[in-house]
Amino acid sequence: MHPSQVLFPGAQQPASVPVCDHYAGSEKLMRKSIAMQQELGPIFDITLDCEDGAAAGNEAQHAQLVASLISGPDNRYRRIGARVHDVGSPHFEQDVSIICSGAARELAFVMLPKPEGVNDVLHALESINRVCLAAGRHALPLHVLIETHGALADVWKIAALPQVESLSFGVMDFVSAHYGAIPSAAMRSPGQFDHPLVRRAKLEISAACHAHGKTPSHNVTTDIKNPAAVADDARRATQEFGYTRMWSIHPDQIRPIVQAMSPSTEEADQAAQILLKAQAVQWGPIQHQGNLHDRASYRYFWSILQRAHATGVELPREAADWFSGSDSLTNTQ
Repeated sequence: MHPSQVLFPGAQQPASVPVCDHYAGSEKLMRKSIAMQQELGPIFDITLDCEDGAAAGNEAQHAQLVASLISGPDNRYRRIGARVHDVGSPHFEQDVSIICSGAARELAFVMLPKPEGVNDVLHALESINRVCLAAGRHALPLHVLIETHGALADVWKIAALPQVESLSFGVMDFVSAHYGAIPSAAMRSPGQFDHPLVRRAKLEISAACHAHGKTPSHNVTTDIKNPAAVADDARRATQEFGYTRMWSIHPDQIRPIVQAMSPSTEEADQAAQILLKAQAVQWGPIQHQGNLHDRASYRYFWSILQRAHATGVELPREAADWFSGSDSLTNTQ
């Protein structure tokens, strides 16, 4: 049997999405990002941005451009989403109507910014589902930005919603919402990992995601000219805070994020060895290099193997066969 069937019987597996979510707002940067995804493969997602990308007065035309790019032939891997305006904006319903009706079948997800709580998320889902169902798409994944006090207070309720696939932390808006009580240094490293209120927010989001099988996505690194800084942020986010995905706001940040959040070849090889041994004994307990393993550790190593596969790490042939029927690098069923 396939590991996903054995290790998660009767239960939904945790969401498995690429480790990098790259944002692009202008037409030039959108097209450049799509070309880069075609070159590298679906090891990163693209989010086409209506909230910050649309010029004032040009919101409808921008949404139409986003819909045309997502529904167009260059969206080869179907790993492009869209960030719409927040539910309090007069442009929210317009974004949803244009993008979800024009590109419902090709959309990877919709990103919702600035909800004040779970009720805003439910309102957004109602609008998105109404338009998507009319266009022939059921249960489009929703990604949610946690960047307000209310959203953080409701983060466990938001993570529990079945259609929510990922939660992202918006560090700059979150810090700004404290009106100077948190210093601006907490918007960037090392302060963002050290300030107690920001640490608390990061940990609460990550914990809620993992409790409900969703993907926690870490905030941006604003230092776009320093690949080492973004790589260090990605390593700290995943190793210290449990984040398995991170935002990119510049093409030069994509590779450092993917590399920092990918399992090493050695980790992938170890996971493959353990799981192949387990498969050989019908998923009963085994010993590997003097250590006992059972289904609890198998689930851990299967997650490592999934992430390795999704980020393009080369796997042993026998383990790669588990993914041979995939339509994309992120589909593991």
